[in-house]
Order: sequence, then structure tokens, then C-alpha cells
Amino acid sequence: MTHVPPLCAALVSLSLLSAAPAASETLESLGESLFFDVNLSQNRSESCASCHDPEHGFADPRGMASPGDDGVSIGDRNAPTAAYAHFAPVFFEKAEGVWAGGQFLDGRAATLEDQAGGPPLNPIEMGMADASAVVARLTENPAYVAAFKTLFGDEIFSDSDEAYTAMTKAIAAFERTDLFSPFDSKYDRYIRGEAELTREELLGETLFFSQQFTNCNVCHQLKPQPGTEGETFTNYEYHNIGVPENLELRALNGVAPGTLDRGLASNPQVGDAPQTVGRYKVPTLRNVAVTGPYMHNGVFADLRTVVLFYNTYNTKSEARKINPETGDPFRAPEVSETVSMEELTTGPALEDREIDALVAFMKTLTDKRYEPLLEAAN
Repeated sequence: MTHVPPLCAALVSLSLLSAAPAASETLESLGESLFFDVNLSQNRSESCASCHDPEHGFADPRGMASPGDDGVSIGDRNAPTAAYAHFAPVFFEKAEGVWAGGQFLDGRAATLEDQAGGPPLNPIEMGMADASAVVARLTENPAYVAAFKTLFGDEIFSDSDEAYTAMTKAIAAFERTDLFSPFDSKYDRYIRGEAELTREELLGETLFFSQQFTNCNVCHQLKPQPGTEGETFTNYEYHNIGVPENLELRALNGVAPGTLDRGLASNPQVGDAPQTVGRYKVPTLRNVAVTGPYMHNGVFADLRTVVLFYNTYNTKSEARKINPETGDPFRAPEVSETVSMEELTTGPALEDREIDALVAFMKTLTDKRYEPLLEAAN
């Protein structure tokens, strides 16, 4: 069972136990109750918070992919963090063939509300049969019935689709609160003049924002200038960085080795364009140090391994192309035809000192509430 933070637990209990919403009932507080409610899954064992654990950066610390409500199913993708997710723009074509925004790793949910409606009806996630089944669970709770009528009108439950949409609006409203995006990491405090970075962290910052050395910020910078408040460390575009197939995960979930995850190409809004196969949304680096495992399929366990993987595109040393987690060379890309080589091959090969500095800098992007997780890992 997912551990709920004391503040959230108190608010959830208050909402669920009261027979009617308080006069101060808001869309956000209703969304909070829904976010933690396991009754919205088929076996009453899984909530939104199960895969987006607020104690672990709103990601899933349980493994490479999230187990389903049935206790058997395991997905084929790593659950992305829900933290800072509301800053993603509605899915759109930024330029010809360049897509950006949306939710999920392939952007198939255009908005946060669309995303909130996905997991309850996914058979390998929360497993509910349809919207009507979810709404029936909502109406079991008198507090929900009262809150929905207060916020959406007395007739809200006369149409299951409308009630289901109302539920997604409430969950999305909760996900837009400061709990999900406090912007209070060491880096945020540093750019506000409230903290100082170490020499190693400063080197990592220089490397990160320098296209001469790493090119990291080409994909992981949204604001025009480094050091701007509100930076989410993603441009929300879609790229193929050559991630190998996760054979270990597929041995667990029964997906046959060699099965192609089409990535962005599986998004019906994009169509079956060959250049979109194997591309995934650039993730935020907010809380990246505490939200492993990494990549769309959870193939890497350690953040330093991720940086070493990127470095394989620039180093000529075969010894520098060894995955420290396996002791073997990094395996070939799952999809080689669409790898973003132009973005990946800019800059010289990095030495250990520089790799460690990049990792140190990315640790400064950890929200203050999760900094104890960094200390525990050390």
C-alpha cells in the first residue's frame, strides 16, 4: 500500500468521512481525495498515488514498470513523474514533423484531464470496465456525491460520461497545486540567492547549459535564459535517444523480446509517420535523482549510468561504453533509424569528473521535501 504523507492523509480522511462537503470544498480538495482513493480500481487496491507516490517524487519506486490492480499485470513502460506535469502544453505540432506537449510518454493524452481519465480504464492498471463502473464507485461515497453536486450541479450523475469527465477535472486541479510543483529545490534557492552551489555542482551547471560541452539544454531547457525561475528542464519535444530494449522487464511482463514499442508513432493524433517511431517525450529533470529507474522502459537503475549512456555517442573509447550495471557494453538502440544523432553527438567525450559534476548538478533539482532521499541514498 502506498504511504500517504501525513498532511495528505489527514485531508483525504476528512473528505471521505464527512457526509457532505464543507462549505470550503474546492475542486482541488475533491481531486486530492480522488487521487488517493483505491476504490476507483477494480479490486480496490490501487489509486493514482500507487504509481505516482507523493513520497517518491510522484513517481513509482516499486520497479521498472508499475504493477496493475490485479496484482499480476506489469506494464511495458516506466511511469513518469506527475510532478510538474501540468506545465506541459496541450499536445501540438510545433513545426512540421516536430511534436511537443501532451501527457504520457507518447503524448496520446492531449491534456492533464485526458491523462487523469486513462489509468482507471486501462486493463493493466486500475482495470475498471468503463466510465459507468467508475461513476458507480463514486456514488458509493456520500461525500463524493455531495461534493460533485456542489461543484458540478445537481444533475451531474445523470450522465456517466459527464460525471467521469468531472472526476478528471478534479484530479487535474489537484495536480496543478503547489504540492506537485513547489520550485523550492537547491537550484531554485540558488538562483534566488538563498543558497550556494558547491564547486562540483557549479561545474555541472556550466556543463549542463553549455552547448559546446554537452548539449543537455537543447532538450532539457524551456526558458530562453539559464537561471530563469520556473524552469521545468524539458522542452516537451519528442526524441529517440537510442535507448536499448529492456529485456529484464519483458521477462517479467511476458512481452516477447523484440516487440516494438512505437513510441510517438502510436499516438493517433500523429499518424503512422516513420520518423516518429521510437520517439518519446523529453522528461522533466525535476526530482530526477529520486525518481529512478530511468528511460521510457526503466532500463537503467542509476542516474550516473544515464549520463554514461549519453557519453557513448561522443567517446571513442570502448572501455567508456560499458554499462556499469551489467558489466557489458550498452546494447544497441531499440529503434536505430530515428535516433536524434544531431542532438546527441555535439561536444567532446566527458571524463569521470565531468560526469560526476553533471549528476551533482541534477541532484540540485530535487524538491526540498525529497532532499532526505538524496541523503539516504548516499
